[in-house]
Amino acid sequence: MTISYKWLHEYLPVAVEPERLSRILTSIGLEVESMEAYEEVKGGLKGLVIGEVLTCEKHPDADKLSLTTVNVGSAEPLQIVCGAPNVAVGQKVVVATVGTTIYPLTGEPMTMKKAKIRGVESQGMICAEDEIGLGASHAGIMILIEDARVGSLASDYFQLYTDWIIEIGLTPNHMDAMSHMGVARDVIAYLNFHDKKQYTLKTPFSNGFKVDNKSLPITVKVENKDACQRYAGVSISNITVKESPTWLKQRLKAIGVRPINNIVDITNYILHETGQPLHAFDADAITGKEVIVKNLPEGTPFLTLDEKERKLSVEDLMICNAEEPMCIAGVFGGTKSGVKESTKNIFLESAWFNPITTRKTSFRHNLRTDAATRFEKGVDISNAVNVLKRAALLIKELGGGEIASDVVDVYPTPKQKTQIALKFHYLKKISGKNYHPDTVKKIFESLNFELIKESIDEIWVAAPFSKPDMELPADLAEEVMRIDGLDNVEIPTSITISPSTEADQTSFAYKEKISNILAGQGFNEIFTNSIANSAWYSEEVLSTTVKMLNNLSAELNVMRPSMLETGLQCVSFNLNRRNNNLRLFEFGKTYTTSDVGKYFETDHLAIYTTGSTEASWKQKASATDVYFLKSVVNSILQYAGLTAETEIAEAEKGFSGLINYKVKKQVIAKIGIVDAAQLKQFDIKQPVYFADINWNILTQLAAKAKLEYKEIPRFPAVERDLAIVIEKGISYAEVEKTINNAKVARLKAVSLFDVFESEKIGADKKSMALNFIFQDDEKTLVDKETEKMMDTLIQALEKQLSAEIRK
Repeated sequence: MTISYKWLHEYLPVAVEPERLSRILTSIGLEVESMEAYEEVKGGLKGLVIGEVLTCEKHPDADKLSLTTVNVGSAEPLQIVCGAPNVAVGQKVVVATVGTTIYPLTGEPMTMKKAKIRGVESQGMICAEDEIGLGASHAGIMILIEDARVGSLASDYFQLYTDWIIEIGLTPNHMDAMSHMGVARDVIAYLNFHDKKQYTLKTPFSNGFKVDNKSLPITVKVENKDACQRYAGVSISNITVKESPTWLKQRLKAIGVRPINNIVDITNYILHETGQPLHAFDADAITGKEVIVKNLPEGTPFLTLDEKERKLSVEDLMICNAEEPMCIAGVFGGTKSGVKESTKNIFLESAWFNPITTRKTSFRHNLRTDAATRFEKGVDISNAVNVLKRAALLIKELGGGEIASDVVDVYPTPKQKTQIALKFHYLKKISGKNYHPDTVKKIFESLNFELIKESIDEIWVAAPFSKPDMELPADLAEEVMRIDGLDNVEIPTSITISPSTEADQTSFAYKEKISNILAGQGFNEIFTNSIANSAWYSEEVLSTTVKMLNNLSAELNVMRPSMLETGLQCVSFNLNRRNNNLRLFEFGKTYTTSDVGKYFETDHLAIYTTGSTEASWKQKASATDVYFLKSVVNSILQYAGLTAETEIAEAEKGFSGLINYKVKKQVIAKIGIVDAAQLKQFDIKQPVYFADINWNILTQLAAKAKLEYKEIPRFPAVERDLAIVIEKGISYAEVEKTINNAKVARLKAVSLFDVFESEKIGADKKSMALNFIFQDDEKTLVDKETEKMMDTLIQALEKQLSAEIRK
């Protein structure tokens, strides 16, 4: 939510310094994310002065340049070479002197220096409006009125608008603060409580509304009374659509809203002032002089203001005339009924639309408008007519015209205020503080709560319609604590808790230990969103994916079926910030479905590596690869007490070089390199290696695994190396399996330390260098025993793999 400091003070009874205001807002739960100085023109015209052209002659060496002298109020006039065709003696102009930095409408800032232009020295520049950010014209220099004072500052002459712009991070329950008046009301409540005052809101509403004539009556019919519980409107005739006055444009531009014309600007102004969205229809486009609020058949085409044709859902609430739709209710208008320069008569709408209906429609059509974001959180239904009258009077003031009808107000079932009781002992329990009943009463009155009754131990209030989230005593307690200041919540010296117990702590214990193992290997843990973008997945994958019915945004619309994509999003984010060497892991869930109501949730441990390993005294930096990732997965399985078989698997979407790990014929993990197409989708330009461990299977098998602890062997190990020549197509996994099947009891470990290929050993052959470690727990091995075990292994390799032993 963007708030203008100056605009906010239109409703505050007393000025509050920007720094204090920032602290107040954060204290009452409207957290200030940023507060920045705003200048209507970048640079604020600093250093620019008003000058008068004293002489103007043709440049001696250029037909299109003029040689001028300009009085800027200094001891001597400045000699300036000017290329504008309209420069002349006697003009009052804007001058950028040497050392002044100007900020053009387009392009980079430029600092004035003494320069020679075609051999003649120039001591500054006479400015056009686009050169200093005041407009888009570059037809010639700016010519000011004769009364402009020579030597005065340009910033004083143009009286530029300056402000402080405050960004507030609103939580979803604070729709009442989605306007300047709403924020002002909270600030006043804070000041009343802390400064012991009786301030009230300076309201812009007046009693000046009256109907001028009834020449343009328009009837309103609401067919869907659940989606539209109140609809008010009024006609205004003989208006003039034109540019808005300066003050209105300045207000809107300061908060990032682009001015369009006086009518549209007023509706935007009122929206940010009160939080109530409005919509202006061209009354002459309302066929039959009838507005009908209803739903249309599925697939009905509708051309919106952005000139895109949209297919309507039967759930979309529409504002229609007697023949066709005019507007998507609470979301976006249509091209035919919008206000244009030629518009003379308008029908102004102020309504209450169902938050859920509005939100679904907004996301369905990817139209996230300011109006929709307010309707979906709930607007003040009681204020619809007051705001309508306020806007109508402002339109008369800035656009002329006459109120040409009575106010139509379709409100068949008026809402009742929610009544809530707050017991003072409950307030103390929640807040940890004793509040005097009079203090609580004063806070609620400042926030527009209606006092119903009070007693010694409780108070009954009716919540204002501007706070539709008020339902429980806890909500009232929060309001009291907010106005007191959330930073004033007392922290007790001791906290009493009831510890929880879990029936099965296996998963948690392994998660903690394996996290420590990975952290010790240089990995960082990440947490990514379980809700993903359907555009990342193929139609085949989406057929079993859980889709969101009420998604948070157009991009986040499915529950992730895979850990890979959300992890790659994190990898891409880091790579774009030059964090190129990454080791990441994440514990997360994936989701699939086989039918409506049949959903499956799977726990995973995902590991991502890319870039290079860090150099140290022990080793040089080297590019990470699938072998490094394999060693990480092996260490995890080893800790869990599991021995897995590996096999080369068929490529899957997103992977190449895929290796599966199997324990008891179940695939417990898979590792591979992410393929180029997948990397391109996330704008990643370096290899990424990925491991996916099925955490459900791992913890189930680990719980059954028998872990044995033995003392460190007292007798030394014996190592032997062996080089074998085998077919190129034989993988190391097959070699390892053959060695394990030989069942050499005192073989403790085997590893591959070199692979060599050469024409000398054969085009279809390769050499593998293996290291064996033998150890006996009872005695020291002698050479004869070691050689016998090596012979057994060699025979197995020769027999099963046709291996040749390299000498």
